[in-house]
Formats: sequence, C-alpha cells, structure tokens
Amino acid sequence: MADTGRIVAIVGAESTGKSTLARALAEALPALTGWRCTWVPEVLREWCEAAGRTPREDEQAEIAAEQARRIEAAARTHALVLADTTPLMTAVYHHQVFGSSALDAQALAWQQRHCNITLLTALDLPWQADGLQRDGPHVRQPVDTRLRQLLVGHGLPFTVVAGQGPRRTDAALDALGMLWRRQASPSSAPRAAGLFSRLDEREARQPAWQWTCSDCDQPDCEHLAFQRR
Repeated sequence: MADTGRIVAIVGAESTGKSTLARALAEALPALTGWRCTWVPEVLREWCEAAGRTPREDEQAEIAAEQARRIEAAARTHALVLADTTPLMTAVYHHQVFGSSALDAQALAWQQRHCNITLLTALDLPWQADGLQRDGPHVRQPVDTRLRQLLVGHGLPFTVVAGQGPRRTDAALDALGMLWRRQASPSSAPRAAGLFSRLDEREARQPAWQWTCSDCDQPDCEHLAFQRR
C-alpha cells in the first residue's frame, strides 16, 4: 500500500450512477488535490459485451480477480484511483444470482487491504436498462442490503452518496473531503488543500447536521442508523 496510490471504491446496486460518478470524480479531483487521477471501469460490463451473455457461476471468480488486477495496476501509476466497482460487487451478485457466498471472504479481504475509502451509491436514481449485466429494478434493494450487511458486518467503513446530477458528484467530493481532512496530519500542509477549502466553504454556508435519523442521506448519520438497525 505504501508504494501505491489511494483507491476510492465506488460500490452500489445497478443503475445507481457508479460509472458516471467515477468519471466525474476522476475529472474533478486533479484540480482539487494536485494528484494524478484515473478511474477503472467495471470488468463485468466488458465481459458481457465480449461474450454476448452473462457469466456462469464458475466464471465469476476470474471476473473478480481481473477487476482487482486492473485496480491494483492503476494504483501503481496514479496517486488516486476511482474504482467503478471492486471484487466485492462480484461477490454480492454471486450471492444474489447463485445463492453462494464463496467469493465473500476473498473480496472482503481485498477491500480491506487495498481500498482507502468506500463510497456506496444510494438508490435514489431511476433504474435504466443498460446491457446484459442489469437484471431489473427489483434486485436493487436486496443488493444494497447485502452490500451494507457485508460492509458493516466486517467493520469496513463506508459513506453513502446521494443526489441527482451534479449534486451527486458534490456529495461525493464533500464525503472525500471530510474523510481525508480527518486523516491529514495537523503538522503538515495537506496536498488536498483545494478539496478541504471547498468543504470549508460548503460547511460555512450550511453547517452539518447535529442529529441522526433513518430517512436522510447524511453519510455519517445514515451509516450510524444502519448499524443500529
């Protein structure tokens, strides 16, 4: 990890804007952080387009492994990588489609070892058909629930990102700013100064909420509410 760039994992149910968010962040973050950024697309989409079908149960592990390889390769040549899904998403769909948890342990271990931050895209966007890998709007809630169960159950912190259009990107930038600001050493000038000043301006205009509820998408309080449930 010391010799590689930071990895931001973007996970979530289908048609929740993961690819759009990854591209938008990869475009916005270099100016705010000074870091060389890139994004890694979803391997499953490429696989389905090439094969003309969805993968069999025995083909899922290699898709997860290839997703991991591409993210790790990008992190060796970039300071910041936006990962449009990780092996964890393959494991979740492996369970959803085939009823198997066989890929869970390895995917969770990879997520914990390699990902600095996990963003979970909320279910507030309308479902849209897009390629063979999408099953339908009925699978979004169970996939979202499974993701949260695995992340919370294994102590992997995540931040929920919601909002329509540019507001979704802004919410993700705010979340990244909050998390990196907490991690920054007070004795050193953070390279993400532009991201922090952007967050300071946002907080000056609208102070953060001071309570929690089960119906909002403030990252910290929604995560806490889910843990309590």
